[in-house]
Amino acid sequence: MKFGNLVIVGRPNVGKSTLLNALVKQKVAIMSDKPQTTRTRVLGVGHFPTAQLAILDTPGLHKPKHQLNRKMVRTALDSLPDADIVYVVMDANTPPGAGDRFVMEQVVTAAQSRTYAGIFLLLNKVDEVGKARLLPLIDQYRQVYDWTEIVPISAKSGVNIDRLVDLTIACLSEEVQPCYDEDFLTDQSMRQMAAEMVREKVLHHTHAELPYSVAVLLEEFIEEPSRAHIRATIFVEKASQKPIIIGKKGQRLKTIGTEARLDMEKTFGMKVFLELWVKVREDWRDNESLLVDLGY
Repeated sequence: MKFGNLVIVGRPNVGKSTLLNALVKQKVAIMSDKPQTTRTRVLGVGHFPTAQLAILDTPGLHKPKHQLNRKMVRTALDSLPDADIVYVVMDANTPPGAGDRFVMEQVVTAAQSRTYAGIFLLLNKVDEVGKARLLPLIDQYRQVYDWTEIVPISAKSGVNIDRLVDLTIACLSEEVQPCYDEDFLTDQSMRQMAAEMVREKVLHHTHAELPYSVAVLLEEFIEEPSRAHIRATIFVEKASQKPIIIGKKGQRLKTIGTEARLDMEKTFGMKVFLELWVKVREDWRDNESLLVDLGY
């Protein structure tokens, strides 16, 4: 049995969390089409017949404007030194831009002081791109760095995921005992997962300008043998954003709560009673003590 630590990096919204879920074969990270959905490291463990992979999904690398964003970028970069394998994820729909070059520069710099078993460049969302556009893009990335492999994938539909796993395991030479039990999938606590499930539904049901301004704090989590009582606060930065989340006659907040509760019940295997509140907290993204309370 082989074992390896694997880190997924890339700019925001390239599909890193979707890839983690595909590799673990279960949803352990929330997903959204909004940038900067992932704010902390999320560990997922992939169990395969000949190997076990400890996979870290990291926040998207971007130019930080707030304390929260600086923490997110540092979290991603601090994950690189401990990795055996690095997945550099790019969106196959677009040619490499400044954000992509920044990501590649960080990985190349890390490789100067750390010998990796493999550095894979993954072109994600290839199910949306024709071969005529894909082949020149592969050649373009090949000129940047001597990647272990360049693998076109679709994390959403599963294209080439099995091949990627085989190539990854082939890079690991050391035979070791598995580090995790066979039923261990993630280090995320039920509290963390519950808060993220609420935030995922907020992202899904609100406008594009809100994702950066929203956070979820679990005020109460009481777990009983067959049910959990959860009270959570959704923070926004402006008074004008509060009614957007609440919706007309509270309907949007009710929908967010219902969908989050159903996800929790499915994941936790128990009945969940969920109570949601919406509060305005100006400049929470630069409030160090609140960021700590939020788990950032």
